[in-house]
Amino acid sequence: MYKHFFKRFFDFFLSLIAILVLSPILIVLSFLVLINMGAPIFFKQKRVGKNEKIFTMYKFRTMNNKKDTNGNLLPDEQRVTKLGKFLRSTSLDELPELFNILKGDLSIIGPRPLLVEYLPYYTEEERTRHSVRGGLTVPEVLYDNVTPTWEEQFSYEIEYAKNVTFCLDIKILFFTIRNLFKRNKTGYGAYVRKSLIEERKNNKENIKESLDFNLK
Repeated sequence: MYKHFFKRFFDFFLSLIAILVLSPILIVLSFLVLINMGAPIFFKQKRVGKNEKIFTMYKFRTMNNKKDTNGNLLPDEQRVTKLGKFLRSTSLDELPELFNILKGDLSIIGPRPLLVEYLPYYTEEERTRHSVRGGLTVPEVLYDNVTPTWEEQFSYEIEYAKNVTFCLDIKILFFTIRNLFKRNKTGYGAYVRKSLIEERKNNKENIKESLDFNLK
């Protein structure tokens, strides 16, 4: 009952309250992003939601648009501004996702909503994560693991999707609040890992090379 009805009710009600209460902060952050990085204020990207429905997710921008001498954008890590690093480390960049929660694209708690182009690279078991809405805060907070591998992240999310309960959501929410006070010390938001596409392609190549070697 909670998973299929009350969870969505709580998401709508709490996100609405949060938007109203945090509106002054949203306005101030919008102004700071505009001054620091210019327009647009928001970063928009297509993500995969519940039942693999595609939606547009909103965040505050954390990177500028600096380019190299050839007119190509610099690597992400070189474009993140000081303000952007602060927004990421405190998760303030994710506040606009409250509107996604209000609309029903996301939940307050759920698997991390990922890129559309990752869809062909999931195993059937990993696709289980799409049986619930993606979340503003994610199950991995329970494991104090701010730098999970893809396999670790998916295992946390599959376990969550199969066992959603009110008590589990409260526990994740508690751990999220607790972790917010130590994220600056752990470098949260600065972690860069290979894309899922790159990692899965590399794994396939390694397996093929290993098979070719064994057949010789």
